[in-house]
Amino acid sequence: MDDLRVGNWVVTPSLNSISSLGRTTRLEPKVMEVLVCLAQHPGDTVSKEQLFQAVWPRTVVTEDVLKRCIAELRRAFDDDARDPRVIETISKRGYRLVAPVTAGSATPAPTESVINDSIAVLPFVNMSADPEHEYFADGITEEIIDALAQIRELHVVARSSAFSFKGKHIDLRIVGEQLNVRTVLEGSVRRAGNRLRITAQLVSAVDGYHLWSEHYDREMKEVFAIQEEIAQAIVQRLKITFPWGTKTLVYPRTPNLEAYESYLKGHALLYKRGPAIAHALACCQRAVDLDPDYALAWAGLADCYTTLCWYGFVDPRSFMPKGIEAARHAVALDSSLAEAHCALALAALIGAWNTADAEHEFLCALQLNPKYIPALCWYGILYLQYSEGRLVEGMEQARLALTADPLSAYAHAIYALTCIVAGKTGEGVEVSRRAVQLDPESWLANGVLQAALLVNGQFETSVAAGEATLAMSGRHPWPMAWLVVALAEWDKATEADAVYAEMQARARREYVTPTVLAIAACAVAREDEAIRYAREVYEIRDPNYLQLSRYFPMASCLYRYPRFCEIIAQMGRSEWLQDRPPLTPSQEPRAQE
Repeated sequence: MDDLRVGNWVVTPSLNSISSLGRTTRLEPKVMEVLVCLAQHPGDTVSKEQLFQAVWPRTVVTEDVLKRCIAELRRAFDDDARDPRVIETISKRGYRLVAPVTAGSATPAPTESVINDSIAVLPFVNMSADPEHEYFADGITEEIIDALAQIRELHVVARSSAFSFKGKHIDLRIVGEQLNVRTVLEGSVRRAGNRLRITAQLVSAVDGYHLWSEHYDREMKEVFAIQEEIAQAIVQRLKITFPWGTKTLVYPRTPNLEAYESYLKGHALLYKRGPAIAHALACCQRAVDLDPDYALAWAGLADCYTTLCWYGFVDPRSFMPKGIEAARHAVALDSSLAEAHCALALAALIGAWNTADAEHEFLCALQLNPKYIPALCWYGILYLQYSEGRLVEGMEQARLALTADPLSAYAHAIYALTCIVAGKTGEGVEVSRRAVQLDPESWLANGVLQAALLVNGQFETSVAAGEATLAMSGRHPWPMAWLVVALAEWDKATEADAVYAEMQARARREYVTPTVLAIAACAVAREDEAIRYAREVYEIRDPNYLQLSRYFPMASCLYRYPRFCEIIAQMGRSEWLQDRPPLTPSQEPRAQE
């Protein structure tokens, strides 16, 4: 079929791609066939039966398969099921393509509104006497980002990229160039007792001229009203109109200001990762104790529990059930929160080992907020790649996160990881180096670079990167295991055995995820020990079990052991045993000593 236009998007069926304003998204073949079928009947309702006959002739499929295709299309088009601009659901009948459809592939020139309607909200400066109020100023900034991000007509730079300018005095025109935006919002926050003073100014990133400014002297209880006023002022100044009239952008999630402050502090600490997560958990716990109906704080609490378990800081048998329960409670309290659905998706995937529920919740989160960075990253790397082996789709989700948050070391690291898993190791090395440049102190970015170099066969360089990662991570078990693998591949058996022995000694003193112990044991040819650790993964339902997936490169040698394959089957992941890619000679496990 020839190329066609759907709204501002160029659809190329022969390449299974859609493009707009320099952004290209690849679709699964069946997803493209659904789109083509709808495009053949523009404006008309296409029944589910018609779609089944056109896309899956002579094949019996469930409605869930069709729903997933529609969800993928909406995510690709950045469409909203509640306010559709591309695909409309016709209850109990089918679907309708509401965007205009025309023939041809010429990309339409971007309109002035598309160019102008973009903004970066820089971190508001804490002007309070107490430096501990830094988290509050950051929280105000993020709340305004989230409020503006609801405006579909406005491109809003994500948090991490905006916060990369925190504490830096840079010409706003340079900020605009680096973030590709035309306007920048900056401001300050001062707290004194129950009084709150917030200043905000909107500046053109093209010429540096001030477009709007205001200051607000209010009581703390009016903090949400101030955020709403700032967001609405930006809407008016940028002349953004909503088809449905006015729209409230800031929704107070709790009437309890003390709970609100406690959540903001916990949220800020969670971003720091590492030991700060335990302090974040305490803050989120206090927030829900103060307001048991605070859904966003319950989602934050769930993220704290699951993140502690994922990074192996705690024994999951004690903490993961609490994370699952907190996530379920968050969704029950407010099913409109993308954060709640994403928290439940992660808990279902790594805690309950329930992939069906995980996919459902990830898709719910992305339907509610298509640019929610954690959902894009976790859905891409953990579910699509590690769990399901949908490698290209996983890369695409991570790429979307990178597009939305272009200066984020985290987004770069996750995208680099998806490149590694998809076999694009050279690109993985390049992108992970960029992640380290963006945040040299991020042990995650450094750890991904270490892994990328290892999988790319640069063993000596990977060892050097691994030593640096261990120094900044407090010798975290993940980079320790990758170091064991790199040393073994580099024929440094003595050094590899020494690091592995250190991991074992540590495991006798404190919890160490058995997943990485199994990988390290395999690297140094300790088959019985690798099997024992793999069995422990199954017995305690280790959240890191996804790193034993056949799609995770460091786990490849384990699949040479029949007993390991039996454990994988017991886990209910028999599909990981099918069509395994062949190992290179260097990946063969050494003979048992």
